[in-house]
Amino acid sequence: MVIQPKIRGFICTNAHPVGCATNVKKQIAYISNQQQPDDGPKNVLVLGCSTGYGLASRITAAFGYGAKTLGVCFEKPPTERKTGTAGWYNTAAFHQQAHDAGLYAKTINGDAFSNEIKAEVIEAIKADMGKVDLVVYSLASPRRTDPNTGETFKSVLKPVGQGYTTKTYDTDKDRVHEIELEPATQEEIDHTIKVMGGEDWEMWLDALDEADLLADGCRTTAYTYIGKELTWPIYGHATIGKAKEDLDRAASAINASKADKQVKAYVSSLKALVTQASSAIPVMPLYISLIYKVMKEEGTHEGCIEQIQGLFAEKLFAPNPQTDEANRLRMDDKETNEQTQAKIKALWDQVTQENFHQLSDYEGYHQEFLHLFGFGFDDVDYDADVDPLAQW
Repeated sequence: MVIQPKIRGFICTNAHPVGCATNVKKQIAYISNQQQPDDGPKNVLVLGCSTGYGLASRITAAFGYGAKTLGVCFEKPPTERKTGTAGWYNTAAFHQQAHDAGLYAKTINGDAFSNEIKAEVIEAIKADMGKVDLVVYSLASPRRTDPNTGETFKSVLKPVGQGYTTKTYDTDKDRVHEIELEPATQEEIDHTIKVMGGEDWEMWLDALDEADLLADGCRTTAYTYIGKELTWPIYGHATIGKAKEDLDRAASAINASKADKQVKAYVSSLKALVTQASSAIPVMPLYISLIYKVMKEEGTHEGCIEQIQGLFAEKLFAPNPQTDEANRLRMDDKETNEQTQAKIKALWDQVTQENFHQLSDYEGYHQEFLHLFGFGFDDVDYDADVDPLAQW
């Protein structure tokens, strides 16, 4: 079939297998050209391995350090008449590249929150890997079913304490406008923490520990975004922020409970990027379009793969990595420093419907959005017939 992008709101409902493979190959090429430290991971579990920062983590571990990688994702396979998800095609491409390079790669497709998938992962690690020395937690989901109670929780994107009115950009209607956000109820806050907080991260580490599959000195990290003043009302000081605070709690709990194995658990704060998750968050498309403009002019813009390569080489596997006051690893300083934020704030105050495309880098934002689904690459022929079926 000929596959062209079908965009609905903040999501693309199809994906291009050749384009997704191109995206994966470009990231592998970047990692292959970097000088990596000798000390790095050898047996890696990536929870949420198929897109964004999770995919970049898997590529960095495998092609930067020669690690065996076991991934968990929740992706829809293609049919004769319908494309699979981008994450499906990314994973298929990763498997092909890993096979060609002689690297071990296995992926389990299912609900990472469930006890069944945890058990399946444990069996795979026992059979093929021995013990893991890195666990990356990069799950993004709007809902989670507690595996022990069966209760399903849904997350919300709302301010905490009081309502908030701010600018946003509607990508569907090409419109800068004000949005009024109602404050979350306590129940909504609690549910968001259950979905996006640190409980499941802890459960994964406990399950691996009980099965004696954590190597001594194992590292584990969960990814977060903290942001600054412009995004705090919807991010840092909002329901998502409360969930992310729970990640800090979980990191401390993991470090305390796994001290005998010298496990090192960190929350890693990464820069704002176009991802399937961030596209859905009010304010973020406008904010990211502005930071892309500023950071590209400063020469500091990085994508997922650059951020993760730096995290692994400079922080995660450094002997005594520098952390912030909450013991987090920070890879977002090129975005959150005062000088850069002042430039972004100046543009934020000026931006209107009329001047949005002049003041922002929405073209860059939209291109990265298309890349998420395998579209918009110059070296892919999107008029060609392609087979939508791809296997791992």
